[in-house]
Amino acid sequence: MTIELGLMLAGMLMIGFLAQWLAWRVRLPAILFLLLAGILLGPVTGLLDPDKMLGELLFPIVSLAVALILFEGSLTLRFHELPGIGKAVRGLVSYGAIGTLLLLAVGAHYIAGLTWQIALLFGALGCVTGPTVIAPMLRTLRPNQRIANTLRWEGIVIDPLGALFAVLIYEAIVSRQEGHTIGIFVATIVIGAVIGALAAALAAFLLRRQMIPEYLQNYAVLATVLLAFSISNTLTHESGLLAVTIMGIALGNVRGIHIDDILDFKENLTTVLVSLLFILLAARLHWPLPPGMLFAGIALFVIAQVLVRPLTVALSSIGSGLNWRERALIGWVAPRGIVAASVSALFALRLDAIGVAGADALVPLVFILIIGTVVLQSATARPLALWLKVAEPEPRGVLIFGSDEVARVLGKALSEAGFRVVLADDEWEGIRRARMDGLSTFFGNPSSPHAERYLDLTGIGRLLALSTHRERNSLACVHYRQEFGRDKVYRLRNLTQQENTDRAALAGNLLAPPLFDEAMTHGRMSEMLGHGWRVKSTKLSATFDWSHFVEKYGSSSVLLFGVEDKGQLRIASVKRALEPKPGWLVIALVPPTDASQPVGL
Repeated sequence: MTIELGLMLAGMLMIGFLAQWLAWRVRLPAILFLLLAGILLGPVTGLLDPDKMLGELLFPIVSLAVALILFEGSLTLRFHELPGIGKAVRGLVSYGAIGTLLLLAVGAHYIAGLTWQIALLFGALGCVTGPTVIAPMLRTLRPNQRIANTLRWEGIVIDPLGALFAVLIYEAIVSRQEGHTIGIFVATIVIGAVIGALAAALAAFLLRRQMIPEYLQNYAVLATVLLAFSISNTLTHESGLLAVTIMGIALGNVRGIHIDDILDFKENLTTVLVSLLFILLAARLHWPLPPGMLFAGIALFVIAQVLVRPLTVALSSIGSGLNWRERALIGWVAPRGIVAASVSALFALRLDAIGVAGADALVPLVFILIIGTVVLQSATARPLALWLKVAEPEPRGVLIFGSDEVARVLGKALSEAGFRVVLADDEWEGIRRARMDGLSTFFGNPSSPHAERYLDLTGIGRLLALSTHRERNSLACVHYRQEFGRDKVYRLRNLTQQENTDRAALAGNLLAPPLFDEAMTHGRMSEMLGHGWRVKSTKLSATFDWSHFVEKYGSSSVLLFGVEDKGQLRIASVKRALEPKPGWLVIALVPPTDASQPVGL
């Protein structure tokens, strides 16, 4: 039995990985493939029976996994960002979310025949989108920047807030079902909030004073989250989810502590938990569904898609500055994700155990809503965006990894040439100076899970790895060649002859084409800029071609970029020499005009 259980768990881990990998390859939310894998293993083939396999451990495992998922999601909510996210987002995550909750509840009550309490819980779960489903869809959709920012911020903010709505409604249902008074319900909310706040305060105190070594910080926070969840549940039944949600929100808004590494760890752990959890939960579905349930689920999905979402977006975005085309696309895109699936299954387990009528309908209705929104919107959102003329054209922008003087100078030249440029780096001083130069920035490693959530790649189609860290440049190139294509990533070398030696060389599959000419390295370009060399942008013509440019600025000028008359960016590299033509805008590194300055270097 032990071997069978171990083999099954290992197999689920591999199937979860394959589902995540397939989602990455086709740029669709992973939740879709995880749910389909669970349905195939459970209801369709009968190979996986979670209740039989885990027995009494099923509920504790699901509970702890959901607690960590909710904590990780709530950890990303930053109160100081709320005033700056725009009127449309504030509307969508406040009265828009409440409107969605109520309209879905009405539909669930009258179409699926759910009691009002279960219908309200369905509405709370159905109003949550989330960054894990929005981010991959935006990469395929490629809308304009206002739409992308609105959808991205809505997913980030509504993730913990929607979970909080669902938890509060769930607490009310359980209190009523078990005969609790209003006082006990209020006490449950208060104790959950207090435990969460105290746990956050304790973690922040220890982290701020460096009382926990860095290599143990992730372990400490993980243990604190699970302990807060368990203590809260022990003191007042079913208050643990509220405790971890409050803990995440509180810890994420404490100043003076560094939680990026903790967030990265939680994101990686959540990926594993989500993969296992969704396969388990989907495998518990009973097929065929109860009579009328499939029809009710499809009807609720259609209502959510063509009535509820457009209506709430129209009301939430009044006075936001979004035009009707942008509002129409936002009103079409709202895929449901992790919170809806995981929390609905956990609540259904508990509500069914205490005999709440209709609890068994919660999971199939939510899963139909998830699958319907993800599949339909993934297939139709891009054509709709093109028809509405709110899609980004061919991605022409440039992501630059690095923020030192070399990266800033090149980024500014490309920005002035009309390209969207984003400088990404985890060196704060360079990012600060880039912002002072008016450049768009991302503070963090562009290859990190944090960047998957927050780095806006709208309109970006190329990577220039310009950091001083050779290995991290290569890692970024490997990461983004899947995003942009192998021919759209470049690196500025950090070594010259040493790079070609067996001791110093990286494997060929880790290397992207080197930028500019054979002799150009990061150190050399930095030295040239320090000696007065400058980046010059000039429009060529029939009377002033590239030969005239070289004659005027010197034969030692280094051609960096060329912009064709149709706006296409050409990048000079060792493997692709440029031949500028009349009508091109050329961007070149030219020597100082002062003849006393060294030009050979």
